[in-house]
Amino acid sequence: MADILAENLSGKAVMGSDGTELGMLYNITMDLKTGALSDLLVTPNENVSPGRIPFERDEAGRVHIPVSTVQAVKDYIVVDTS
Repeated sequence: MADILAENLSGKAVMGSDGTELGMLYNITMDLKTGALSDLLVTPNENVSPGRIPFERDEAGRVHIPVSTVQAVKDYIVVDTS
């Protein structure tokens, strides 16, 4: 995957591999010791039922999507939801 600047990801829409628009990227977490990216924090769309997003949510309702599920980053960030 080509290098992508974090500033270009801010506010980018996140889509599941089935074509469902899951929400908007809020932030990205990382491991401070290794520098490895951990999770995408996504503010879910109101019209997507919680059961359609198979990832954990935090107390603010944001979805934690593991970076390992990212399939593509173009107009959308596409993640594997299977």
